[in-house]
Amino acid sequence: MPVKPAVATIIQQDVLMFLKEQPSESVDLIVTDPAYSGMNQHLSLGQGRIVGRYQDKGEGTWFEEFHDTPENYSQFLSECKRVLKQDRHLFLMFDSFSLLSLGAMVRDFFNVKNVVTWDKVNIGMGHYFRRQTEFILFASKGKRPVTRRDIPDIWKIKRLHRAKYPTQKPVELFEAMIASSKAKDNAEFIVCDPFVGSGSSAVAALRQEASFIGCDISEKAVSLSRSRVDGFLQTGIDIGQEKPAFDEALQKRFW
Repeated sequence: MPVKPAVATIIQQDVLMFLKEQPSESVDLIVTDPAYSGMNQHLSLGQGRIVGRYQDKGEGTWFEEFHDTPENYSQFLSECKRVLKQDRHLFLMFDSFSLLSLGAMVRDFFNVKNVVTWDKVNIGMGHYFRRQTEFILFASKGKRPVTRRDIPDIWKIKRLHRAKYPTQKPVELFEAMIASSKAKDNAEFIVCDPFVGSGSSAVAALRQEASFIGCDISEKAVSLSRSRVDGFLQTGIDIGQEKPAFDEALQKRFW
């Protein structure tokens, strides 16, 4: 049977409703960067660019935060576990605040294997020590090895400056997650991101020859990410990120 070409589906919907509508054990990998509530409160201590540039763009806010009460977060993790296939991985991004308050809950649903540090290379804003890192909690449902044994737990990938969307992450960051989990012989591999935001994870999946399904509650996010994906499928060019975020030598560590 021939392998189906990679496709991307992006839906405007609340995260919990979206996940509840997905069939059980229907995706091969979950990679996501939730918009945790309280994020802007923490960032405002340093008057960072996310707050200063995006907090009131046009009418209303750019994106709605996920109200991460213990009850909501437990539902979110439970649904992630249900839709993820057995012996598959999950990569869940955190800042230092959310990692302390919510990270431990992941152990109730998944086998936590490691916490990867994303070194953004260029220093950011901050009130008590300036920020240069974020964290990626790596977990599994069942047993599944990573694709290579020489991948470090610190990923040096440049943060984006003046991106098109607040909290936009480099495509290469999501590519590293996907390449770490997707074996070369995994045909018709499906990546899911229930907080799709700018669409970096969708473009990353397509670059890695995987299909993608995701959602965002924000109309602006969905419009931007759909345009970005359509442009990439038509031309092979990512209109959402002009420059690569890491060099070729580092890329070889992942794929």
